[in-house]
Amino acid sequence: MADREDNVTVPEFSSLLQMDPYLKTYEKDFKRRYDLLQKRLFELEEAEGGFDQFTRSYKTFGVQRQPDNSLFFKEWAPAAEALFLTGDFNGWDKFSHPYTKKDFGKWELILPPKHDKSPAVDHHTKLKVVVHTKEGERLYRISPWAKYVNREEKSVIYDWVHWDPPQPYNVIHPRPAKPTSLRIYEAHVGIASPEGKIASYTNFTNNVLPRIKDLGYNCIQLMAVMEHAYYASFGYQITSFFAASSRYGTPDELKELIDVAHSMGIVVLLDVVHSHASKNTEDGLNHFDGSNSCYFHSPPRGEHKLWDSRLFNYSSWEVLRFLLSNLRWWMEEYRFDGFRFDGVTSMLYHHHGIGSGFSGDYSEYFGLQVDEDSLVYLMLANHILHTLYPDCITVAEDVSGMPALCRPVEEGGLGFDYRLAMAIPDKWIQILKELKDEDWNIGNITHTLTNRRYGEKCIAYAESHDQALVGDKTLAFWLMDKEMYTNMSSLIPMNPIINRGIQLHKMIRLITHGLGGEGYLNFIGNEFGHPEWLDFPREGNNQSYHYARRQFNLVDMDHLRYCQLYAFDRDMNRTEDKYGWLAAPPAYVSAKHEEDKVIVFDRANVVFIFNFHPNKSFQGYRVGVEVPGKYKIKLDSDMVQYGGHGRLDHGTEFFTEAQPFNGRSNSILTAPEIMKD
Repeated sequence: MADREDNVTVPEFSSLLQMDPYLKTYEKDFKRRYDLLQKRLFELEEAEGGFDQFTRSYKTFGVQRQPDNSLFFKEWAPAAEALFLTGDFNGWDKFSHPYTKKDFGKWELILPPKHDKSPAVDHHTKLKVVVHTKEGERLYRISPWAKYVNREEKSVIYDWVHWDPPQPYNVIHPRPAKPTSLRIYEAHVGIASPEGKIASYTNFTNNVLPRIKDLGYNCIQLMAVMEHAYYASFGYQITSFFAASSRYGTPDELKELIDVAHSMGIVVLLDVVHSHASKNTEDGLNHFDGSNSCYFHSPPRGEHKLWDSRLFNYSSWEVLRFLLSNLRWWMEEYRFDGFRFDGVTSMLYHHHGIGSGFSGDYSEYFGLQVDEDSLVYLMLANHILHTLYPDCITVAEDVSGMPALCRPVEEGGLGFDYRLAMAIPDKWIQILKELKDEDWNIGNITHTLTNRRYGEKCIAYAESHDQALVGDKTLAFWLMDKEMYTNMSSLIPMNPIINRGIQLHKMIRLITHGLGGEGYLNFIGNEFGHPEWLDFPREGNNQSYHYARRQFNLVDMDHLRYCQLYAFDRDMNRTEDKYGWLAAPPAYVSAKHEEDKVIVFDRANVVFIFNFHPNKSFQGYRVGVEVPGKYKIKLDSDMVQYGGHGRLDHGTEFFTEAQPFNGRSNSILTAPEIMKD
């Protein structure tokens, strides 16, 4: 076995080495990973007729209506002694409908249609699987493949509800093309209204989609869609993987939301949680067949100590069937356009990233600490998704900086399209928490915004949902805090705190957008400087919805300054749409001046000039530019409609001089902040 890797060829490994020759040391690791992937694909071909068939298992497991209206039920419960089906359809008889045991821990049951030829189980009626264990216990369970679950008001536990509507939603609009510049609006349906309640899919379709379109975002990343029994988990403790959360409405209403987004040219990504699962047993996957393993590793490997959740056994055939079919289900049934994979760091390493600082030393990314079962699962998922759906977008949430995470599988990479640039929001929060304005380290800011692996695309963001959670607060609130309650009126002059906050809010966003990555992300509401923080109803806050909502009403009041921040965010996105800097090669930073607190860079024929000095303006400031010609101001954070002071004349034309400056061939004399036409 020791030499097996020597016979393996990673087809395009040389391309990876061209980008990063230091990875040559770990060639054996790349070969072993690639070999494991090829073995899996070969096994799927042999045993299941290929991955296409295998990943459509949602058409055979759970409950399926046959052409003659008989119902076919199928489950995988290897440790069970017997399985029965019960529900409204049989008066909750626990023994009248036994499943038949098949090979490999499978169980099957066929229910013939009623006398009138209609299915034996009516749409919107309740079902349960009754599991008899070898120890003689009787357990009531929800099918892991349940497409819809619901909770009655007084109940704690979710019910499996048979979903087979007489008139299912019919899709009208085709999927939009994959955007070249990804501008993501990260959103949570339940908090997407100013009202103190759980908002609906329909509210999102009618009231939020038009705002997203107006703001110039071309992609929505939807959180908390996969069903989770505990609302305050923010959607990260999944109980039913195939069910769209019923607290916001029906599956058809979610399908409509995505369809309408597509009609606006907006792609939709699902925040998919395959890194772990809720510990719930009665309405989750845990102990489904009475055993401590089934879908998961046995403890301790199968438990996440920090998250108090269960960890999947990615080497298990049936777990692969379940998870890969789950991705396919969301693509096919709901027509999502891709995924943001949550908790990738936890998946990649046996230590789950706990207590690991990740210095960037390559030895941290290879060797025994890497969980190759889950790493190969991610390679497999990306390979299958991109083969079946060439325009599919996958984003990895990884803090470790795993090399080749966003390189194609053929090079030995994991096959993601993008990774989240998680160091950037941490840097902004740290600066605002710890430093006075005059102590901002311009070199350090620039380094954080540009420090990314060449050839691996990043999504930059100033803040996401993580930064807004209780215990932290939004950037606007870090900047302006309680002043936002009393001094956001545009009818009164800005006090120094509001003035500084409004200007920095815009500049932090623009420099992150321009310099930080190949995609940009904003969390719902933060585009207009949403105050405070996020906190879901829970025991600790008397089940309050006060902080579990987004106050769009603030933007709609013309006399408040929120609409000025909104206008800047909109015009920033629209300017990117015109010039395409996110799709361009990384920026060239020509100036990072510590004393002046000025940063200058150019990207996609646009020159960005930032003056972060707390009290100094500059006249006749020379900046280096590569492309000669005439320059005009295209976006100016100091414009009055953005809450600025209107100090720049937009009629001015700036002509280059053939005077090299700061590593650029030409230069112009200007006043900050300018963009080229």
